[in-house]
Amino acid sequence: MNKITRLNPGNIPAPVGNYSHVTIIPKNSDLYTFSGQIGIDSTGNIPEDLNEQVALTFKNIQQLLDSQDLIPDNVIKVNIWATEEIDWEFFDKKWETLFGQKYPSMTIAYIKALGLPELKIEIEIWAAK
Repeated sequence: MNKITRLNPGNIPAPVGNYSHVTIIPKNSDLYTFSGQIGIDSTGNIPEDLNEQVALTFKNIQQLLDSQDLIPDNVIKVNIWATEEIDWEFFDKKWETLFGQKYPSMTIAYIKALGLPELKIEIEIWAAK
């Protein structure tokens, strides 16, 4: 079975964070797109604290992957939207707990608002298997 390949070509600047510039999806892979995940718990509670939302968002992403028999290595692209500055030390710990050292391609944007006023972060993933 062909594996997903992650590259950081030497002819462009190195990533400024924990991500890969290029992700190559093997031929004949199934592509999975997922709705953005938010920091909500199983009872529908959305905490006010950004780091609590980050922790719940990563928990929800792991559960979403589990629901499709996928592992973090299957994730090929991550889009992150936040309404306030991310605590990168906290975020990176959660990121590395999920992805280890096999970083998917990633985009981050700071925006004015998300779909609900209490949301401070939303993370969308794409996966291939």
